Amino acid sequence: MKIPGPDPRPDGGVGAIAQAGGLHAYQLWLHAEYGPVARFQLPGAETAVSVADPVLLEATAHLDRRPERLFSFLDPLFEAGNLQVLPADEHAPWRRTLLSVLAGRPSHEQAFDRFTALATGLADRWAARGTRGEAVALQQDLTALSLRMICAYALGGEVEGPDVVAAAFEEVLADYLERLYQVPPAVDPQERAERTARALALLRATVDRVIAAHRDGARADRSDLVGALVEAGERPARIRDTVLAAMLAAHHTTGVAVSWTLHLLGRHPGAAERVTGELDRVLGDRPAPGYADLRRLPYLRTVLQESMRLYPPGPYGARQTTQALTLGAYEVPAGAVVFYPFWAVHLNPDHWPEPERFRPERFTPEQAAGRARLAWVPFGFGPRSCEGAALAMVECELLLAVLLKRLRFRPVPGHRVVPAERFVLWAADDIRMLVSPRRAG
Repeated sequence: MKIPGPDPRPDGGVGAIAQAGGLHAYQLWLHAEYGPVARFQLPGAETAVSVADPVLLEATAHLDRRPERLFSFLDPLFEAGNLQVLPADEHAPWRRTLLSVLAGRPSHEQAFDRFTALATGLADRWAARGTRGEAVALQQDLTALSLRMICAYALGGEVEGPDVVAAAFEEVLADYLERLYQVPPAVDPQERAERTARALALLRATVDRVIAAHRDGARADRSDLVGALVEAGERPARIRDTVLAAMLAAHHTTGVAVSWTLHLLGRHPGAAERVTGELDRVLGDRPAPGYADLRRLPYLRTVLQESMRLYPPGPYGARQTTQALTLGAYEVPAGAVVFYPFWAVHLNPDHWPEPERFRPERFTPEQAAGRARLAWVPFGFGPRSCEGAALAMVECELLLAVLLKRLRFRPVPGHRVVPAERFVLWAADDIRMLVSPRRAG
């Protein structure tokens, strides 16, 4: 059976996506119009098939190849090959090394005090702004904070000049995002290229110093990312690439997820009160949780999960078939791009009743029982899923606990929050909120 979809356009689909307001919104329209499996034109792919049904996604979970053209804008970031499209034989051992660190409790616990200090510093700054009646820009401040967190985690211990490292990475990322979205640079192209080159050189030199410390025995710890890669015998170029990839994947994701969660709680005061009540019961007078406390905050976790369902930080993924693939009544040809519209999956009414409503109770064990395994996929799935998913959840839960224990959040009157397509699911004019101190229960 032929896969349904809109008629091809001479512009390769660019106009249809732009007319819809971006790829995220286009995917919602596409599946509402053509059903759970739909073909469409995607710039950089000759044949693209989008799948919004979590049951049908199971048939694609084994795919271990990413379409190179869709990720080519990141090629200049890497020295030893684009890590987003590594062939399976290279990707599998590299992934195992990452999971041994990123998914492990020892490294989470080791970094927890540093993470807590960073979160507490942000709460202090926001509290001071709140007393002056100033609004805070959630995404701007939280993404800057999460970049500091991933720098500390990936490089281990205290990084020399963390603000300089963070600024260098933002310089590099701004350049690459301008290329991705074809935005004219804010400065002269030659100046932009030189600034990016200097920033990239600084980042790689920083990683080299950490590598040298490990190899000289000055750093005995092997639970940080660089240490694990050194011990695994990875060459310096691949280690440098891996640290940059971790920074790329993690720093926006955590900040964006927390900001959307605070946005939703600001508009649902009943849920916000339930979260703060749970925090007061578990933490008492303590301003921040310990690592073990996170397991005692189940409602906080359901709120975060529901927020990531409604606003998945990374709103889509893609794989490429190497042979024909059967999806229900349809056959996807070899060489096709299988597109994962996570936002459309998360809003699929067949699996999420009243999908646009904010209902954290969806994620209680009772309600989650029997739900399709891939109905909630904010970190992707299969052999190319996010290696840092467990770390991201720890960071998000800690940040939310520290901020909500100390502060109340209210929407700025008249400020419209509009989701916008970027490298992650951003807000067009940030998420601006008023903060005020709160007293424990």
